[in-house]
Amino acid sequence: MTFDLVIVGAGLVGSSLALALQGSGFSVALVEPRPPAPLPRDETWDVRVYAISPGSAAFLDAGGAWARLDRERLCPVTEMEVFGDGGRSRLHFSAYDAGIPELAFIVESRQLQAAIWEALETREDLDRFCPANCAELEFGRDAATLRLEDGRTLQAKLVVGADGADSWVRAQAEIAASPRPYGQMGVVANFSTSIPHGGVARQWFREDGVLALLPLPGDQVSMVWSAWNEKASELLALEPLALCAAIHEATGGAAGELNLLTPAAAFPLRLLRPKTCIGPRLALIGDAAHNVHPLAGQGVNLGFGDARELATVLRERGVQPDCGHRSLLRRYERSRREDVLAMQLTTDGLQKLFNNKDPVLRELRNWGLGLTDRLGPLKNFLTRTALG
Repeated sequence: MTFDLVIVGAGLVGSSLALALQGSGFSVALVEPRPPAPLPRDETWDVRVYAISPGSAAFLDAGGAWARLDRERLCPVTEMEVFGDGGRSRLHFSAYDAGIPELAFIVESRQLQAAIWEALETREDLDRFCPANCAELEFGRDAATLRLEDGRTLQAKLVVGADGADSWVRAQAEIAASPRPYGQMGVVANFSTSIPHGGVARQWFREDGVLALLPLPGDQVSMVWSAWNEKASELLALEPLALCAAIHEATGGAAGELNLLTPAAAFPLRLLRPKTCIGPRLALIGDAAHNVHPLAGQGVNLGFGDARELATVLRERGVQPDCGHRSLLRRYERSRREDVLAMQLTTDGLQKLFNNKDPVLRELRNWGLGLTDRLGPLKNFLTRTALG
């Protein structure tokens, strides 16, 4: 079976690329070992949520996915408060001050995945191989050949690796990628609160990690605590009431009394910088191309940025008929290098700066946080940069 593109990995980023190529004239195959789980029929909340930037929302809307989301399970973020560990420093971001409707949208992972897959049902120039597991991948001069475990063979001008941080595609292409663990885990859970959040996201830089409370519809919040492994293990072992008490204390009671809605879960944090995101007949997107610390909530937005830029490069290829030509892949790589590197350096630098017990650094970082809050133009620049 011959295609223009084969996308390996149909998570949020891989499936968004397939959606963005709708009507492009390309024949596309999407390969995924597991279909998304059906949405539950109860009122439970997904423990994994994302802060989707307005730019990413516009990208998904253009493909017909954003409009399919249940608005009652989506929460706009109109303000953000960031607190240092000095007791007094604070940085405040406001959509109103920046002249925009919202800073971000908090969306459940499973809701977003379901909306994208539902939008993909309208594509006539897409073949989905799901469930399907990859067995072999060879890169030739004129095409790449992907063999599936069931014996089927797919040939394409371009293979896109969107198969996550431990990318099989990246390994087959022998692209070096040495992850650097942070020694931290992202502990996540959802709570109901006695104090309304008012659409405000809050974040605390602490000696034991970075804690964030993200607004959900109603008087509910999603917690993400990027904690050292030992602290994360302690949090995961707590009974519901004890966990609520720990979050209440860590946030200074900002959300009032808490009630656990979903059990705590955790995922390891690491920095990943492959030496390149392209190869012969290959492009990497999303977590296959980069991992960042979640303290800025921009990981999935970087992935959507990859999908959007790759789709744009391919659509605007001009007279070049070969969608896997190196000139196009180089254009994609150059277009993403600056944004990805800037986010990696920023998040990695902040993680190192605030997870440091040096008293001099503590004074400097908290002073810098307060100074940034007083510099309106700088704040507005940071806000618009994060809009995607």
